[in-house]
Amino acid sequence: MNADSGVTMPKVVDLDQLLQESGAILKGHFLLSSGLHSDIYVEKFRVLECPEILSVFCSKIADSFRSFEVEFIAGPSTGGMIIAYELSRLLGVQARYIESENGSKTFRRNASIPQGAKVLVVDDVLTTGLSLTESAGAVRNAGGNVIGYGVLIDRSENFTADTPVFAAVKVQGSTYKETDLPAWLSEIPITKPGTRNL
Repeated sequence: MNADSGVTMPKVVDLDQLLQESGAILKGHFLLSSGLHSDIYVEKFRVLECPEILSVFCSKIADSFRSFEVEFIAGPSTGGMIIAYELSRLLGVQARYIESENGSKTFRRNASIPQGAKVLVVDDVLTTGLSLTESAGAVRNAGGNVIGYGVLIDRSENFTADTPVFAAVKVQGSTYKETDLPAWLSEIPITKPGTRNL
């Protein structure tokens, strides 16, 4: 048992069960960073704060992209950076970190990507895909070639991309616009988690 997480790591890991046991799945009424409402919220830091658990999730992503000849892993702050580091370790390539500057995602601190380099863009939770697409834009602006997306948790409903997308685990949860809130959800007090400004 991991003393920090309190989660026993069996030989054959059920990622759905591991996600539940980590305390990452919350239920209530949440206003997501996208502006949508949901009855489910994934607290990614319950996974990111436990190296043993994070490594299991990232290993699934790494295995799905081993044949892609990935040259760099790129992830946005904050969660995406942690995932990019772990995946770069697992795949034996360098990581690049994407930050926000003047409202746009970009590479800072003199970071660069060689022209045409094959880059895997990673993030923690996929909901609308905005963070992934903004991060991919930063990679392309720097001259990189986005060859796929890897996420820890996919809770999206209709995200599509022009390159392969792999999620270590899929979480079923419905999202609603403010104008389409069901009565049962509107009766639950709203919690606003996350960090992105609406």
